[in-house]
Amino acid sequence: MNRQPIKIGNRLVGPGYPAYIIAEIGSNFDGDLERAKMLAKMSKDAGADAYKIQNFLAPKIVSAEGFKDLQVAFQAKWDKPVVEVYKNAEFPREWVKEVADYCKEIDIEFFSSPYDEDAVDLLEELGVAAYKVGSGEIDNLEFITRIAKTGKPVIIGAGAATIEEVEDAIRTVRQAGNEQIVLLQCVTNYPSPMKDANLRAMVAMGEQFNVLYGYSDHTIGTAGGGDDPLNGITVPLASVALGGCLIEKHVTDDTTRKGPDHPFAMVINGNFKDMIAGVHALESALGDGHKGLTSSETETSVIQRRGAYALRDITSGETITRADFEYLRPAVGIRPREAGTLIGGIASRDITKGKPIKNDDLA
Repeated sequence: MNRQPIKIGNRLVGPGYPAYIIAEIGSNFDGDLERAKMLAKMSKDAGADAYKIQNFLAPKIVSAEGFKDLQVAFQAKWDKPVVEVYKNAEFPREWVKEVADYCKEIDIEFFSSPYDEDAVDLLEELGVAAYKVGSGEIDNLEFITRIAKTGKPVIIGAGAATIEEVEDAIRTVRQAGNEQIVLLQCVTNYPSPMKDANLRAMVAMGEQFNVLYGYSDHTIGTAGGGDDPLNGITVPLASVALGGCLIEKHVTDDTTRKGPDHPFAMVINGNFKDMIAGVHALESALGDGHKGLTSSETETSVIQRRGAYALRDITSGETITRADFEYLRPAVGIRPREAGTLIGGIASRDITKGKPIKNDDLA
């Protein structure tokens, strides 16, 4: 299928271009504006393309009544009520412009996952380059329509979703006249287990819906309570190897800090920076798909291959038979695949025993 690249800010994203790396801070700014800016600078220095926050207000995203007796899955580990955790994790809207301006100053793209229409209006005023639809909003089609109608690229998280829900979300974006879609496979558990990553689903959905695809990953290493032996890097690397064009990871500067998002985040100056370096090294290693001799193999193709060497003194004018030579390294003489030229050939000069037999030794 022909998946066309899209543009996020000044970067083209899609086949043939480097993977787009998003540093998502979640609540890891810890209620501190200067800390939010510090994490942006660290993300830029580590090589991230974009810095992303979440725009929600607790009363507009969670119900105190609904969560009164419900605290399960990863939320069961929280030592405060769900509504209180969300309230403490709000990114103050009066800070958003300052952080967006700071990101522009240090040259890292800024955008967000909005969770209400006022947040979309604010982000539009700031001129963000793209939007992320969080996995929890994938069936909120009215809200997806609002985002899609901005005309900006829409990055859709597909965590905890059925294929029918994914299809509905993509169709909704397209019906709003927007074809700039990146679909992210995701597992909405924090951390998420390797066995659930289902990288092949990422590829299958990209092919089924003819969209760009990538991964929003929450796997982490064993030291943090996860099960990735490569410390949260395996899934991103595999995603890029399978054609993923965008990787999103939660980041922090210290996983031991108190807060719901720190424990499953990547350390910006640690495994997150290593992941980015690994992704770009992998992209280089993937090559162009055309098999041939590489520049680094020019010399080894001689020293590790065989060529013809005379087993006896051959006199000029003699007809050469298979018994007159052997193939040895290095490949200075005629190569084995050229045996048809050599066998039955006429020596144009005397060839000394042990010397390579070359094309100009034949009449």
